Amino acid sequence: MAVYGTFDPAFSKLRDAFESCFADGLEHGAAVSVYVDGRKVADLWGGHADAAKTRPWQEDTLVNIWSATKGVTALAIAMLVERGMLRYDAPIADIWPEFAANGKEAITLDLALSHQAGLNGLDRALPYAGLYDWFPYVETLADMAPLWEPGSRCVYHAVSYGYLAGEPIRRVTDAMPGRFFAKEIAGPLGIGNDLFLGLPESEDHRAAEIVPGPGVYDWVDALRETPYDQGLHNPEIDAEIPNHREWRAAESPGANGQANARALARIYGALAQGGEIDSHRLLSGETLAEAVRPRFDDLEASFDLPTSFAAGYRLKDPALGETLSQSSFGHTGWGGTCAFADPDARVGFAFTTNHMRGFDPDPDPRRLRLIDATYAAL
Repeated sequence: MAVYGTFDPAFSKLRDAFESCFADGLEHGAAVSVYVDGRKVADLWGGHADAAKTRPWQEDTLVNIWSATKGVTALAIAMLVERGMLRYDAPIADIWPEFAANGKEAITLDLALSHQAGLNGLDRALPYAGLYDWFPYVETLADMAPLWEPGSRCVYHAVSYGYLAGEPIRRVTDAMPGRFFAKEIAGPLGIGNDLFLGLPESEDHRAAEIVPGPGVYDWVDALRETPYDQGLHNPEIDAEIPNHREWRAAESPGANGQANARALARIYGALAQGGEIDSHRLLSGETLAEAVRPRFDDLEASFDLPTSFAAGYRLKDPALGETLSQSSFGHTGWGGTCAFADPDARVGFAFTTNHMRGFDPDPDPRRLRLIDATYAAL
């Protein structure tokens, strides 16, 4: 399988590792991009953007990045915290009064962004149309009672995270989160054509088709056996829903960003340097330090696995192997995608794929190969 793009000669092993993922049958269509010291050192892509293998993955191919969207949303929140428009430690109800209903008046952004809000799913049926239309979902969140005592544990808020963070963004900016992404993050970083929350129909032809692979539903099946399966319902979780136009057009800030590796690596390349790249500052080093301060560091309740969350970022994620430094932060996406900053190594890294695979409890070998090759080149 041919691999395309550019790379610094020092990162030739990364190109080899990327090519091996296709040669070994682990990959269908993907991209990987790396920034070091604010400079792009690799930008590679290959494979196919459709299941039938009739459409080659292109330089500008976009793909649903699932929960890697959460990291971009966490950046948006941090930027608004820096501007004094939001506070991590303030009750969400301060700027979203309806949210105080049924015992939620003390839930803060800190609790929501670290998956401790007791709202890992909805308590009543809601179809995809309600999620797509935004307001039915946030109104249901505002009206319901917590599913368990907020702050008592950490349970991953797979979809609801996006609305718990996104509605505060909308309330204080008077704009949907996708507009904030475009105007305040993507535009200034020069990636306005590479990152979307709410994909315009004119860009739909660039979106890769999701291709579910082996084991992709393993964690879903395991979660159904726990008391915390609420996040799988209302609506029902489906790996192939990103192949529908309605999903791509909607804004779900925890699950349906459309992006490529180049955009994510540039964002995290900036964060690896304290929030600045090419003389554009996203936020101050002090604000970034507060954003990545641990809020939870213990066992996540549904799977009893060690987990460390900051304000929306996963810290030193075990799913990314042992190579990363202790300062690393970012977010993975269901099925393979991942993006992170490693300030100690001055690295911003991103891998995007349309071939969703499950490897739990072992790390995805595609990620490990690419990350290990990256760090070997430093």
